[in-house]
Parts: sequence; C-alpha cells; structure tokens
Amino acid sequence: MARIARPTKTLTSDALLAQVLDSLSDDKAEEVVQIDLRGKSQMADYMVIASGRSSRQVAAISEKLVERLKETFGLSARMEGKDTGDWVLIDAGDVIVHVFRPEVREFYQLEKMWLPTGSV
Repeated sequence: MARIARPTKTLTSDALLAQVLDSLSDDKAEEVVQIDLRGKSQMADYMVIASGRSSRQVAAISEKLVERLKETFGLSARMEGKDTGDWVLIDAGDVIVHVFRPEVREFYQLEKMWLPTGSV
C-alpha cells in the first residue's frame, strides 16, 4: 500500500529555502548559489542555482529534491527538463531552483542576471 506523504513542517519561503539547500547539500550539488528575489521579482522569494557533474546527477538531484519537498511540506513542485538532464527547473512556488550541468550553467549565466554587479 502506498504511503501518503504528510507535511512535517510549516511552509514558509524561508523553511522551503532551507529544505532546498539541505537537499542539494545531501546530494552533493556543486556551486550552490541562493539569490534573494524579494522586492526584485514577484515570481518567487528566492532563486537557487546549483550544478551537478553529469546529466545523470542533475536528474537525480532534481528528483530527490521534488520527493523531499513532497514528503516534508506536502508540496507538489513542478519540474521541467529532467529527461535531458542538462538544465532542470523546479518551481516550488516561493523558491525556484535551477540545476545545471556545468557547461550549460556557464553558457546561460543566470547568476549575472540576478545578482548585484560584482557579486559573481
């Protein structure tokens, strides 16, 4: 019989961010950057950008993150791009997560668009 995930924590953007960062750390994501979007964008409170060493690791990091968010908060995050594993976007509401292969991350340079000048 399938186990139904029951939320174990209160869902706030800060709690969500903490869970995202913990999950990425547990799965050995590299070069994790968090960007505070509060007051800059209405799409989310935070953006997190991370890298995996291979397409397989990018997909695995992303899948585990979505599972943990469901288990911890009862949140069904939307995920795009897992099949190719080059760039996976996870929309968890108040936190948007991008997981890249390093070459793809370097090409798009999302940090440069969102971080203040001189931060990258």
